[in-house]
Amino acid sequence: MIDLRLEEWTETELQRDIWYKKYQMGNETFDEWLDRVSGGNEEVRRLIVEKKFLFGGRILANRGVDGDKVTYSNCFALDQPEDSIEGIFNTAMEAARTFSYGGGVGINISSLSPRGAKVRNAAKTTSGAVSFAELFDKTAEMICQNGRRGALMLAMDISHPDIEEFIDLKSDLTKATKANTSVLVTDEFMNAVGNDGLWELRYEREETGEVISKTVKAKELFHKIAKRNWETGEPGLLFYDEINDNHFLWNYDDVDIKITNPCGEVPMMPNDSCLLGSVNLSEFVGTNGITLEPFFKMQEFKHTVRVAIAALNEVQEEGIKKLPLEKQRQIAKDYRRIGLGIMGLADMLIKMRLKYDTGDARELCGTIMGVMQTQAVQESELIAVAKGKFPKWENTTPPMYNSALLSIAPTGTLSTLLGVSGGAEPIYDLSYTRKTESLNGEDKYYKVYTPIVKQYMEQNSLKDESELPDYFITAKQISYKNRIFMQSALQLYVDQGISSTINLPEQTTIEQIEELYMTAWGHDLKGITVFRDNCARTGILTSKPKGKPQDQIKTKAIETPKNAVGKKRKLMTGCGSLHCVGFFDKETGRLLETFLNKGSTGGCN
Repeated sequence: MIDLRLEEWTETELQRDIWYKKYQMGNETFDEWLDRVSGGNEEVRRLIVEKKFLFGGRILANRGVDGDKVTYSNCFALDQPEDSIEGIFNTAMEAARTFSYGGGVGINISSLSPRGAKVRNAAKTTSGAVSFAELFDKTAEMICQNGRRGALMLAMDISHPDIEEFIDLKSDLTKATKANTSVLVTDEFMNAVGNDGLWELRYEREETGEVISKTVKAKELFHKIAKRNWETGEPGLLFYDEINDNHFLWNYDDVDIKITNPCGEVPMMPNDSCLLGSVNLSEFVGTNGITLEPFFKMQEFKHTVRVAIAALNEVQEEGIKKLPLEKQRQIAKDYRRIGLGIMGLADMLIKMRLKYDTGDARELCGTIMGVMQTQAVQESELIAVAKGKFPKWENTTPPMYNSALLSIAPTGTLSTLLGVSGGAEPIYDLSYTRKTESLNGEDKYYKVYTPIVKQYMEQNSLKDESELPDYFITAKQISYKNRIFMQSALQLYVDQGISSTINLPEQTTIEQIEELYMTAWGHDLKGITVFRDNCARTGILTSKPKGKPQDQIKTKAIETPKNAVGKKRKLMTGCGSLHCVGFFDKETGRLLETFLNKGSTGGCN
C-alpha cells in the first residue's frame, strides 16, 4: 500500500486545518488516520481516498480512540422531561452527559406544565415549560468536549398552552443562544389554519388533575410563528404526522416521534441515537470519451451505497458500548438506527449541466435517491440474513438489520473538507470575500471562488464569474418553491429527515413565509427551516462584502414607541437602594430603555 499524504488529498489550507483541528489524533499521519477510521476495511479506505464517502464527524474523530468519553454518534434524543423538579434536572443531567461525549441533543419540553399551573411547593404555581428551556440551553453552553459546545434542539407541541411564549423565546437575542427551536405542528392544526378555524391549547396535569386550556385562532397563531421567523430565523416547523406516517416503524403502536436532532435530519424516539455518513454525489459524474457528454455512474454508486451501509453497521456494533447512557445503549441494540445521506448534490448537477431549480434536475435526483433507498434496504436485508433482524422488528415484510437507514445531514464541515457543496443544498454563492491582514497592518480583501466555480473557470480559462453557464445557479437565485420541490423529490425516498435551510431575500414578507410553510406541508416535507437575509440573527454564510472593522460595529439606536410598557423596581444593594425603570416592547417583550437612579441613602456612586 502506498502512503497517502494529506497535501495530496486536499487542495486548500482550510481543508488541512479542518483535518488537523477536528480529526487528527495526536501526531498520527494522514495514512494512519485512514487506517484507523476505516477500521481495516480496504473498500471503505479506498472510498475515503477517492472522496466518494465519509463517515460523520464523530466517527472520523473518535473511531479507534481509547477513552471513556468518546462516542461515534452525532445525534441523540432524550426522554421528554418528567413534570417535576427532579425530572427536569435529571433531563439536564442526561443532556450534560451526552454533550460531554460530543453528541447533539433534541428535547421536546411539551411534557412540562404551562405557566400558572398549580404546584405543591413554596412557589404555589409553576413558571412554565419555557422557563426551563433556559436551563437546557445553559447546560449546552457550559458543557463542551474537545472544544465542541453542546448542540441542542428544543421543540414544543402546537397544542401546549405555553406555545406562544415558546414561539417568542428567541425574540430576545440573548436567550437560548445555543439552541435551535422548532414547533411540532399537526395536520389538524394546518387544516385549521387553512379553514380559518379555532385551535385549542390544552394541558392536563397528572399530579393535580388540573386542566389548563384556552382557544385561539389557528391563523393568528400560525402568523405569529411566521412573524418570529421573519424577525429572527426561528422557530422552524416540524410536521408531526408526516414524520410519524412515513418511516419503517410507522405501524408500531409504541413508536411516537416528537423530536429531531439539532439540525433536523433525524427524527427520533426517546433515548435514540444515530450514526451518520454521506456519499459524495459529485464524484460519480463521468464524461463520454467521444462526445464529452456527462453521465452518472450508477453502478459505481450502487456499490458505494452497499459498502457504506455495511460500514455504518460495523461502526455501530463497535460503538454501542460507547454511548453515554445505558438506555441509549439499549435503544441502539433494539433498533439499530443509522443514517446514510448525500453531499455534493449541487456540484453533481453542475457537472451534469443541469440547473438546480428545474424539473430535469429533480427527476435525476429522485432517480438517484430511489436507487439509494433500494440498495440500502437490500443491504440491510442481506445483513439481517447473516446476523439476524433488529430485535424490535415486528413487520411481515422481509426482515431488516436496521429500523432506519437514510438521512440527509447538512455536512457543513465534511463537505468543506472535500471541497464540495453541503448536503442537499444548492451552492450558496459563486464567490466570497475573505479578509487578511497585510504585512503593513492593513486589511486586504480577496475574492475567493466556490471550489466547483474555481475548478470550472480554470479548466475553461474564464476570467470572470459572469462568463459561467446558467447552470451555475446559487441559493439566492432559486425561488423557495423550487427549493421545496427539490427537497420533496428527495424526501420521497428518505425514511428519516433532510436538513436544508431555505435562504430568503431580505424583502421577503411575513405572508410569503406563511405561504412557504403551507407549500412545505402540502409537499410532504418532514420539517422546514428558513432564514431571511439581514434578520436579527446573523447568518453563518454571507456574500456581502465587509467594510473596515470600525464600519462593522456601528449600531442603530432603537426608537422607543409611545405605547411601550414601563416597569419599576426598587432593588436593595450593598450600596443602598437602586430605583430601576425599564420600558419594554408591548408585543415582543424586548427591553428598549432603562433608567437607573440611586436612592437618597448609601454610597458607591
